[in-house]
Amino acid sequence: MTDLWRLQENGHIDLFFSDESGFQLVPNLPYGWQPKGEYVRIMPRKGKNMSVFGLLGTDNRLVSYPTEKNTNAAFIIQCLDDFVTKINRFTVVIMDNAPIHTAKAMMEKRKEWEDKGLFIFFLPKYCPHLNRIETLWRKMKYEWLKPKDYKSWRTFTKAVKNILASFGSDEYNIRFSEPYYIV
Repeated sequence: MTDLWRLQENGHIDLFFSDESGFQLVPNLPYGWQPKGEYVRIMPRKGKNMSVFGLLGTDNRLVSYPTEKNTNAAFIIQCLDDFVTKINRFTVVIMDNAPIHTAKAMMEKRKEWEDKGLFIFFLPKYCPHLNRIETLWRKMKYEWLKPKDYKSWRTFTKAVKNILASFGSDEYNIRFSEPYYIV
């Protein structure tokens, strides 16, 4: 991965970290949001799920594909087919070895994407800490979504989509330090 960073730093490629995450009305660590001395109650709900496939560039560009449908290899292919139309130079997408990422249909599309300048790089197994987009999912779930966002499915999906659309602004930004390398 060191070589990918160098190519990106020298302006030869664009580098994106990708993964998907699920968001639901069952909040994550609801007790962590309440101001000191105040009790905030969030009623857990079961039901709908919003999944997001995202591609996070090293420059904090975010391309996201939210859906209320289940994510599978066909959905990821559809997202990457759209994403490849938006690139203007060689682009490397880093992803983990999840079964939907390594499915036969995904592998069959690689040559077509490579012909268009999009290359897939798989992280070593069991290394989610190397995927920068995991930080985005964590910040969304544990910091940026607020108790008021969980009032209804409508307010919830609106809040998730607002964060995705506003990512890179002063309010929703991740300031990564120096790039990390696999040596």
